[in-house]
Amino acid sequence: MRILCVGDVVGEPGVRFLSRRLPGVKKQLAADVCIVNGENADPSGRGITSAIADELFSHGADVVTGGNHCFDRAKDELFEETEFLLCPANFPGLSQKAGWCELDLGRFQLQVLNLSGVAFLEPVDNPFQTVERILAQSKAKFRVLDFHAESTAEKQAMGYWLDGRVSAVFGTHTHVPTADGRVLPKGTGYLTDVGMTGPAESVIGVQPELAIARQRTHRPGRFKVAQGPCRMDMVVFELSDSTGLCTKVERLSEME
Repeated sequence: MRILCVGDVVGEPGVRFLSRRLPGVKKQLAADVCIVNGENADPSGRGITSAIADELFSHGADVVTGGNHCFDRAKDELFEETEFLLCPANFPGLSQKAGWCELDLGRFQLQVLNLSGVAFLEPVDNPFQTVERILAQSKAKFRVLDFHAESTAEKQAMGYWLDGRVSAVFGTHTHVPTADGRVLPKGTGYLTDVGMTGPAESVIGVQPELAIARQRTHRPGRFKVAQGPCRMDMVVFELSDSTGLCTKVERLSEME
């Protein structure tokens, strides 16, 4: 089985670029399932709506995951009621089913999980404890986690914690792809951060001059999504049908 995971979609440019390119890329890579992080897909660059989620689904996403900006544009009910649109399961006040789903692939079941880190982010429930509760609720052979976290150390710790127990762990949130894609010692595919889908000439999707002003002056200012040519950062996990574990990790970028 081949699982394609796509980095955080940023704003209208990211949605537009994914809509044009993902169907062909998914076919070219012979991906059985595509997981897309959509927490920044709103035109503002923060949050997601039902309409945007529908657009991502209609152009190749089988599961849309989220992160710390999930609720900037959507109410809790959107994630509770939309089976394959996920928010981090460790946000308080939600049923954990809002943070994971299960796809029926015929001979196999695939469980997709979404969690938020806590280092340098909101003080949500402990992701390590939450993931144990979720794993106990499914007997799926294939399990993939989108760990939406700021700290690389926290992401790596999660990878090793789950090594041999899930098929793959990939990180989102920083919008900068990392070069450490590999199969961990016990067979779990791992990548600290996939990257993003959005304007290539930007500061993690934001107009550079606005990001520079914030860093230079430390004064608040409204960020705007950059325009121009886009990129789509991805990772493909190749999984063994017999064990459910990972045999190969391939990091890719589609450029405009």
